[in-house]
Amino acid sequence: MSATVEFAKMNGLGNKILVVDMRGRPDKVTPDAAIALNADPDTAFDQIMAIHDPRADGTDAWIDILNSDGSKAQACGNGTRCVVQALSAETGKKIFTFQTVAGILNAVEHEDGTISVDMGKPVFAWDKIPLAEEFYDTSRIELQIGPIDNPVLHSPSAMSMGNPHAIFWVDKDVMSFDLARFGPLLENHPMFPERANITLAQVTSPSSITTRTWERGAGLTLACGSAACATAVSAARTGRTGRKVEIKVASSPNAGSLSIEWREPDDHVIMTGPAEWEWSGMVDPTTGNWSRDAEHGAEAR
Repeated sequence: MSATVEFAKMNGLGNKILVVDMRGRPDKVTPDAAIALNADPDTAFDQIMAIHDPRADGTDAWIDILNSDGSKAQACGNGTRCVVQALSAETGKKIFTFQTVAGILNAVEHEDGTISVDMGKPVFAWDKIPLAEEFYDTSRIELQIGPIDNPVLHSPSAMSMGNPHAIFWVDKDVMSFDLARFGPLLENHPMFPERANITLAQVTSPSSITTRTWERGAGLTLACGSAACATAVSAARTGRTGRKVEIKVASSPNAGSLSIEWREPDDHVIMTGPAEWEWSGMVDPTTGNWSRDAEHGAEAR
């Protein structure tokens, strides 16, 4: 068995993704390899999407997801779009079904190059998100940062989109908050026994929202697809918007947005957006040592 496998550096609306082809192999991308890859500026990432042979009939692949700190992630919508684009370019297929620890994900690549991912149903029950305390209504939980009489952030909406999310509603520019300081405190707050993704959200119209996210296991991220889904659902759930919105990610360097629809008939959340291939190479999934394909200027680390 070769020590190296093919991988691609990609992004989903700026969300930094490494797609690693582990098909035909029994091993996995190790946490040590993930940490080493993230430590290199050329391969720094938010999530690794490792494509494995399917484990269930009717699926195209098993997707193992790692955060940049080497921990496991249950869901990554932006990364899933990158996997679709990579496999579509390889096979010519347009419709895919993936299995992850969070369940089954169905996806389709459209003629215009955008990709829709069915992220499944949102979860609102406090013990399934999970939260450390019981809340009958998780659309607004008791949690705040700052002085008790004038908190900087307070009363987030909590839910799971395969991973835990807390959405803090703000009435000014999401970039004006020191999320780099608040993010680690909130991600690791005792309220979240499995940690949480922390999103600041400003509703800009009945059908548009601007967000910024501190991602569990990855830190400040340029974009987070599951957080966009959680924000859209929470906005509709609290009456701030309708069930179909455009999410503008303030921290993303890429133009464009994510279209999120919380479908009424089946409660599934459909996310549509772009994926972009940057370059490819070979990587050792055990150590993280890598090389870039020669056509883009050979180099190895």
